[in-house]
Amino acid sequence: MTHDGIDHHRGHGDRAGARPHPETRAVHPSLTHPTGSRPLGMPIYQAHTFAFDGAEEMAAAFEGPHSAFLYGRWSNPTVRALEDAVNDLEGGAGALASASGMGTINAVLMALLRSGDHVIAQSCLYGGTYAVLNDLAGRWGVEVTHVSGDDPAEVRAALRPRTRLLILETIANPTTQVADLPALAAAAREAGVTTMVDNTFAPVLCRPLDHGADIVVHSATKYIGGHADIVGGVAVFADEVLHHRVWKQATELGATPDPFAAWLTLRGFATLPLRIARASETALDLARRLAAHPAVTHVAHPGLPGHPQHELARRLMPGGGGGVLSFELQGGREAGRTFTDAVQVARLAASLGDVSTLVMHPASTSHRQLDAAALTAAGIGEGTVRVAVGLEHPDDLWADFEQALAKAS
Repeated sequence: MTHDGIDHHRGHGDRAGARPHPETRAVHPSLTHPTGSRPLGMPIYQAHTFAFDGAEEMAAAFEGPHSAFLYGRWSNPTVRALEDAVNDLEGGAGALASASGMGTINAVLMALLRSGDHVIAQSCLYGGTYAVLNDLAGRWGVEVTHVSGDDPAEVRAALRPRTRLLILETIANPTTQVADLPALAAAAREAGVTTMVDNTFAPVLCRPLDHGADIVVHSATKYIGGHADIVGGVAVFADEVLHHRVWKQATELGATPDPFAAWLTLRGFATLPLRIARASETALDLARRLAAHPAVTHVAHPGLPGHPQHELARRLMPGGGGGVLSFELQGGREAGRTFTDAVQVARLAASLGDVSTLVMHPASTSHRQLDAAALTAAGIGEGTVRVAVGLEHPDDLWADFEQALAKAS
């Protein structure tokens, strides 16, 4: 073992040869670092401040995200381990963790946009992202044009001299629309526009950087953490210059992840591929059974042959179509609410990516502010139910769904 701290047997000032007083020894205990072996799991570095041997070394730590650890708002060993893990997963040049998915998205937007800039965004966006763009429009005069996410010609037609950012989602919520990442990102790149892709619904299944994206963002609260016990976010960047630019903004924004939350996220990360594979397989199984049920008028999951982007999904996500599906009930709003009230194995809850299967009725919850016409425009029916599939046995889930469908009918 190696030890840091004061030498309790050396002289100090006028007390040459004397041991420090108890107060000093209490403040400066020895710190143990393992030698000759190493921990299998990443330790939790709860410390927020790091000491240096000299002024030059400390000054260098202020330079960037890969410098020595300085202060918890800038960097932390446990947090960096999480960043490195997700960066490796996505094939990036660097990653940045934040205290929430929205903290990550806000750091990117504030780093890349100025007053009067223009953003092109997919129409069906996560509500938090949509709300932030609306706020930027009112506060900074950032203009936003929405596109379907299917046609690169729409992106080219929407381009302006001050277009700075294209925002897409690999799989949209709750419609499960799959964005044509290669075509859309190529259209943006031709014009020198940065592409940001929210890949929260498809970690492991898709690597947007491989398809031309510049930034990938995740709500680590969902699949990456995977156990409903943390809130966090991660952004991964295709090049170090962009990484450094957003990192500087993030340190000022202060959306800093807690080391313990980062450690919990790393623990969940270890089983991410297994959980994603199981959730995708079960979601497709349930989608097929639901499509055959007389009370269901429509089912949306990228793995179904009838899905509008089925072939695109097979190319972008050969490992599966994800663990989220939605379906429309014949009885409309009342049927949707009855179904979600009736489930017993699945749980009525927001979010996704948990080990438990979660259901919700968007028309009365996440999209409650929309009238019937607005719901239709968003691709959501009044009887739509969203299912975020967990790790339960598919037969148990189907038995639960069948009894809930009987009540909803």
